[in-house]
Amino acid sequence: LDLKSQGTTTLPTGSVLQVVSATFGTDTSTTSTSFVDTPITLSITPTSTSSKILIMVDAPIQSASAGTYSARYTIFRGTASGTNLGHSALGFANVWDADGNQIASSLSMSYLDSPSTTSSQTYTACMRSEGNSSAAGIMGSGAKATITLTEIQG
Repeated sequence: LDLKSQGTTTLPTGSVLQVVSATFGTDTSTTSTSFVDTPITLSITPTSTSSKILIMVDAPIQSASAGTYSARYTIFRGTASGTNLGHSALGFANVWDADGNQIASSLSMSYLDSPSTTSSQTYTACMRSEGNSSAAGIMGSGAKATITLTEIQG
């Protein structure tokens, strides 16, 4: 699409304006029953207040304890003290086991945010345990996780 020949420099709705991405590999775990930050965090500065930000997180996850346990994962705008973009208690995803075995899996979370600002926005993957002395974990054994932020013309 040649916008200049049409006399405009405005990109159509849905156009990709910028993409930022980062890779992380620090093994992290928690027994907290409140969401806590993981090392998976990245910032982007929207070019327009009408822009949307597509957040995509891909990470190896794990959970372990004796007995029934569950680990929950979500994305926050800001940090764990900011805005939970998933369900307030459940987040976007969980790992659950009733047999006390360690579970290892892969996690993909995505969310289309409308921050309505041109100020820098930080997005952080967060996790929490369901209790019972269970541990929620991410990026164990040298595995890598990625977060990608894509600004889309609104």
